Amino acid sequence: MLTLKLITEQYDRVVAGLNKKHFKDAKEALDAVIAKDQERRAVQRELDGNLAEANQLSKSIGMFMKNGQKEEADKAKARVAELKTVNKDLDDKKAAVEQEIVNMLCQIPNIPYDEVPEGSCAEDNWVVKSNLKECVVGQDTVGNWDCNPDAQYPDAKLPHWDLAKNLNLIDFDLGVKITGAGFPVYRGLGARLQRALINFFLTEASKAGYEEIMPPTVVNKDSGYGTGQLPDKEGQMYHCEVDDFYLIPTAEVPVTNIYRDVIIDEKELPIKNCAYTQCFRREAGSYGKDVRGLNRLHEFSKIEIVRIDTPEHSAESHKEMLAHVEGLLQKLGLPYRILRLCGGDQSFTSAVCYDFEVYSAAQKRWLEVSSVSNFDTYQANRLKCRYRKAADKKIELCHTLNGSALALPRIVASIMENYQQADGTIKVPEVLVPWMGTDVIK
Repeated sequence: MLTLKLITEQYDRVVAGLNKKHFKDAKEALDAVIAKDQERRAVQRELDGNLAEANQLSKSIGMFMKNGQKEEADKAKARVAELKTVNKDLDDKKAAVEQEIVNMLCQIPNIPYDEVPEGSCAEDNWVVKSNLKECVVGQDTVGNWDCNPDAQYPDAKLPHWDLAKNLNLIDFDLGVKITGAGFPVYRGLGARLQRALINFFLTEASKAGYEEIMPPTVVNKDSGYGTGQLPDKEGQMYHCEVDDFYLIPTAEVPVTNIYRDVIIDEKELPIKNCAYTQCFRREAGSYGKDVRGLNRLHEFSKIEIVRIDTPEHSAESHKEMLAHVEGLLQKLGLPYRILRLCGGDQSFTSAVCYDFEVYSAAQKRWLEVSSVSNFDTYQANRLKCRYRKAADKKIELCHTLNGSALALPRIVASIMENYQQADGTIKVPEVLVPWMGTDVIK
């Protein structure tokens, strides 16, 4: 969440940022927080005054008793007792007001960086890079790209759901029988392809210096709150009501929460973690072609990379994460593009976000496979994730970053569709052959 310091000291910048994210009634929300903080300050001043008075009276009681001034001592004792009662009420009031402030701040999204383009929806995102040969720089001044993937993929191809059925790789109907729609069953070489991708992604992350974590896939409410899934995305998460736990939508949640309520020495930063987990998303309201096959699932596998860093170095960390994800797609030989998301299409918690999309040759559409975000101090403030500066030992908020490296379903779909052969088989990307044990799926 945003800090009160940022809101009060850079009010105009925060308003402009919230407007870029198309947050309604930005000024009203900020003014309400400021007013509530002034109420907190008034309570604190009264409490401080009472504590000072009680402290002075306590010192005088001994003197009164020593001088035989019993009546004055009794009056001082009575006043101290009265102040204790008043102060308890003030403490309770201050705690209630502070919680109100936190609740209000939780309803205000993070503000985007200056580099984030204006825009209200996905159509306003900037395509900043692609490996397609036909891409040319657009006519606008922002460096947007105009890509025509169909020029490179003119032949109609089978969609991945037909290939999966023909080669007995994925059974969508069986998943419906066992659980429901959005829970496919991988079998044979389809299951092995999943495992090969997991091994490949984790091995590449390890080479890049990420420590592998195997976290729980169920988290408590504090963890969901810490990374911003709660209360913003509560409706998208599976809730275990008896224990009040949540199935994770991404490994970002448990891995980032490792550093909740932790003070890290600056010399230990940046911290680099990666994790493979199953992910669970309700995806309420999804329907049509967007959810067919592997396009949108309720349960899927994903490798996540997470960084904890200093404010001065987090932009460099973000660039390194983007390069890492791009390198994975290059090694897999998939057609991809990179988008810088506009303010209106960014997540509630991110300050800047880049999406990676792979091209579906059969569906003639781009499929998102990764989002790589810098959250600035927004998550860290909720998590109380801080670091101790080496120079002056001051305690400051960290920056948190995360990205998919990568999510498997649409990578599998893109591999199947882009590597399918005229005879109905699927060529295995070279980097996966060691784990697949074959160079062709047939």
